[in-house]
This record gives sequence, C-alpha cells and structure tokens, in this order.
Amino acid sequence: MAQRYEIRFSGAGGQGLITAGIILAEAAAIIEGKDALQSQSYGPEARGGASKSEVIISDAPIDYPKATIVDACLAMTQEAADKYAKGIKKGGLLLLDADFVKTAPEGDFIIYRLPIMRMAKEDIGREIVANVIALGAVIGMTDVVSKDAGEEAVMRRVPPAFKELNQKAYNLGFEKGKELIN
Repeated sequence: MAQRYEIRFSGAGGQGLITAGIILAEAAAIIEGKDALQSQSYGPEARGGASKSEVIISDAPIDYPKATIVDACLAMTQEAADKYAKGIKKGGLLLLDADFVKTAPEGDFIIYRLPIMRMAKEDIGREIVANVIALGAVIGMTDVVSKDAGEEAVMRRVPPAFKELNQKAYNLGFEKGKELIN
C-alpha cells in the first residue's frame, strides 16, 4: 500500500504559511522525487484572516487532491486552531504556537507547543522567518522529507541576502521540532 502523508499549515494570512507549504511540496517532489501536491485557502480578508496550506506527499500517484486524514497540523493562531485543527488522524500531531493558541482543540491527537513567533523575534531577530521556523519544526517532527531536502528547498526560494537568516531559522525549527518528539 502506498504511503500518503498529509500536512496542514494554518495561521493568519500574511504569516507565510502558504509559502511554507509550497517549500515542503518542492522538497518532496523536486528534491526527493516523491509525488506531492500543495493546495491553499484563505478568507476574503487575506491578510490577517485565517489561512491554510495543505501538502500531500506520497510514494505513489495522488488520487485525491484534498487532505482527508491529516497526519500533522500546525496552527499559529487561535482562529486557525479553531477553524483548521480538524480531521487530524488518531495519534496524529498538532503543533501550536505556544503564545498565540491558548485553547487547544479537543481530539485524539498529540498536542505540542512551541513559541514560534517569539523564537523568530528573539532567537533570529526577524518575525518574518516564523514560517521557516515552523517548516523546520514540522519536518523535524515528522521526517516527511529529509532535513537536507527541506533546507535545500528553503535556500532555493529565498533571495541571496536572506539565505543565512533563513538557514538559521530552518535549523532552529528543525532542532526544536526534534526535541519536542524525543
């Protein structure tokens, strides 16, 4: 049977989570040669309203383009957690921003918390890389693609002036993600 893995990134519009989904899909498809599909949706208010990006990664052709049983979900805001932390499979994982999601959704999944926005601001010095920290954490927690494939996909997407900043953010997220599950 084919291995199919579904990941949902959710948060506020403008947080770069759609970009994170695209980068993950590129790491899987372009770098690792797996089948991958990325889709997105956001409210009419675009910036500030809840948005989500879903990535399906499989070792066989993907027959249905929507996430149905989510293996891993990230929610960066309370609104995103309330709206999108649904359909997570039994034993799946839900990663919440520790500072912005106070009330965790109920479900038969494992909840992890990481202060992603605070890490971006305090450890990296730029809130704009919160999405890259989140991406690194999700990859570290799930091993859905290799650490190197994720990093390479990030590097392909960022302008030269921001490569070091994003590499630092990705590696911080990856290490913190690994720590959470061990």
